[in-house]
Amino acid sequence: MISLQNLTKVYEGGEHALSNVSLKVADGDICGIIGISGAGKSTLVRCINLLERPSFGRVIVDGQDVTELTGAPLRAYRRRVAMIFQGFGLLAQKTALENVCFPFLAGTGRVTAEDRAKARELLDRVGLASKAGSYPAQLSGGQQQRVAIARALACDPEYILCDEATSALDPASTQQILDLLRQINEETGTTILVITHSMDVVERICKNVTVLMRGRVVEQGSVERIFANPQDETTKALLGRVSWNA
Repeated sequence: MISLQNLTKVYEGGEHALSNVSLKVADGDICGIIGISGAGKSTLVRCINLLERPSFGRVIVDGQDVTELTGAPLRAYRRRVAMIFQGFGLLAQKTALENVCFPFLAGTGRVTAEDRAKARELLDRVGLASKAGSYPAQLSGGQQQRVAIARALACDPEYILCDEATSALDPASTQQILDLLRQINEETGTTILVITHSMDVVERICKNVTVLMRGRVVEQGSVERIFANPQDETTKALLGRVSWNA
């Protein structure tokens, strides 16, 4: 379980990107974190994997406070938490297979035959076995994101954090990626956090959702309940029920 307790991030100059954010994500959940640009979504996810250090509050993962981890324990924790980015984050001069192998290289300094075999299995799992030798520039956006997902799975993560992972994709590719993430969740039990500005994405894949506005939680609950009976004006606006200027 991931538990955020009064998570606060204050940048230089006093800007509060996050203010007392508390939420829990159960093991095996697909949880959406939604809000408009500037709501604090990306800061939140970067605090979970400690690319950003919270100013206050705690990130508790499986009962352990991870906010103060450094060195080898921090590296071990990050291997449990994979990231999938909007911009794919692939290495342009590496093939799809080499990109999927990169976590092995980063972790141990080498890539074994066993690592390569596992990478090929992962590419096959995301439907790209025939593209192992292709470079990112030779792949469509949806294919690049599939490579990124295969790379995220390389270290058998317990958690996957998707930061606007489908924002750069067309509707058909978006649906394929969401279907793939749902399949991974169902088959492996991997917990997935989906950071998005789209209620459509939340409705398609998430079980629970937290709505952010100006760095604060304004509403949270099951997707079924939120869609049926939104309480906060931000949620209603995201659902198109009211105008942003109302």
